[in-house]
Amino acid sequence: MNDQVKIAVVEDEDACADQLTAYIEQFGREKRLQVPVARFRDGDEIAEHYRGGFDIILMDIQMEFMDGMTAAMKIRESDRDVVIMFITNRTDYALQGYQVDALDYVVKPVTYFALSAKLERAIGRIPDRRTRSVVLQLPGGVRRLEASRILYVESDRHNLVYHLPGEDLTVRGRMQDAEADLKGCGFFRIHKGYLVNLAHVSGIQDQECLLEGARLPVSRARKAEFLQLLMQHLGD
Repeated sequence: MNDQVKIAVVEDEDACADQLTAYIEQFGREKRLQVPVARFRDGDEIAEHYRGGFDIILMDIQMEFMDGMTAAMKIRESDRDVVIMFITNRTDYALQGYQVDALDYVVKPVTYFALSAKLERAIGRIPDRRTRSVVLQLPGGVRRLEASRILYVESDRHNLVYHLPGEDLTVRGRMQDAEADLKGCGFFRIHKGYLVNLAHVSGIQDQECLLEGARLPVSRARKAEFLQLLMQHLGD
């Protein structure tokens, strides 16, 4: 299991949302997981300007401004990977869930036994996103990238350029944030403006890193540590 699972609870009834949160926290303690929970009181709160970043969304079906099915459809337009489970007191909604690739549904009143079993199943569907992928907020929505596909990240003033094989993606951001997101994924910051994937580095020549047709400058202050990590990586 991942050591952290980010969960969104979309529920307009405070009592139900509080109960779900308490159950999730209990589940986290039992499984020794970090389970930060974000609460949304209506479907439009999460679907409009959706930013991604969640592993699981527990979505109530019947809400005042935007129902859960509509919200899920909007989310699926930009995020095909997040695990969606519906919360409902009507089992006939389960069939509609297939339209948005919902994993499961939880029937109200929710019990800890039922929810914990479904969370266990949901976590089994989650790739290890904390170490193997990042979520980028692009002008047209969000996109999840496998870290292994990223060649290197380049800082360009107030933007970050994610270089992939045959594709570059530019987003607003700081290099410190990219470095934190990719921590533990085999990346090293060779220069204040470059964060490279050691798996794609073919060598180092003079003061430059050789990487998939690119030659990137290596800071003198970071060269020794870079060489050491690169040799360890090649040895592994």
